[in-house]
Amino acid sequence: MTTTKLMSALALCAAPFLSGCIGTATKVVTAPVRVAGKAADMATTSQSEADEKRGREMRHREEKIGQLDRQYQKHLRQCDAGDEDACLKARNDYAEIQQFSGSAPPPH
Repeated sequence: MTTTKLMSALALCAAPFLSGCIGTATKVVTAPVRVAGKAADMATTSQSEADEKRGREMRHREEKIGQLDRQYQKHLRQCDAGDEDACLKARNDYAEIQQFSGSAPPPH
């Protein structure tokens, strides 16, 4: 057998074993690009995620305003019945409602 035929035969026999090496080498070479891409994805907030966060903040604020309004109405009824402490509480409740109402998160 000539040297050329021997090398060709050896290359054919080794090809299945080298394909794993080539695949691994490809993964090693492209790994930094994949890692950088994932880091960029993690660092940025998608528009839908920002919208969800804004929606949660708005619902939380509306729940708090509703709770304060119920408390205000209760204290207002007690104030109308002659309870001086309830009048002060009603004024404080109203001020807190106004504070929450004016604290809407800015639109994006």
